Amino acid sequence: MSEGASSAPATAETTGHHEPAGFPPFKTETYPSQLFWLTISFVLLFIVVWRIALPRIGGALTARKGQIDGDLGAAEKHRREAADASAAYDAALAAAKARAHGLADENRKRLNAEVDAAKAKAEAEAQAGMQAAEARIAQTRNAARAHVAQAAQDAAAAIVQQLTGDNVSADEARAAVASVSGS
Repeated sequence: MSEGASSAPATAETTGHHEPAGFPPFKTETYPSQLFWLTISFVLLFIVVWRIALPRIGGALTARKGQIDGDLGAAEKHRREAADASAAYDAALAAAKARAHGLADENRKRLNAEVDAAKAKAEAEAQAGMQAAEARIAQTRNAARAHVAQAAQDAAAAIVQQLTGDNVSADEARAAVASVSGS
């Protein structure tokens, strides 16, 4: 390579039309065409949105509103059913409690009556037992008195015979014991 060729900068001569440098949208020469295509694009976009997108969005909103209204109606229906079921449960529970209290009262009365009957029977048996025991005691007492009286008579007769040597009859001994005992 030669020195002259390398030191001399290569300058290209342009022939023909020279365009000024810069950002194309900012060039004033292209404003009318830019405005034309902007208007065409805006109209097409407006038609697409107006005819296609808005009906779809409106349909989706209407369907969603219908779904929400249906869900709210179903929720209200279920709430009423739950309230009715709760009221029926409370009524059944109150009826069951009342029935249980009634059965408890009935059982309490029946058991009290059975206890009173058993008590009366036991008291009657005890009274009969006491009367039988008092009769046996009276009988035993009378038998004991008779034995004591007989023993007193025998003792009196034996004492008289020992002291005096005389035999005393049973009637005389009975009269002597009766006069001393007061019967």
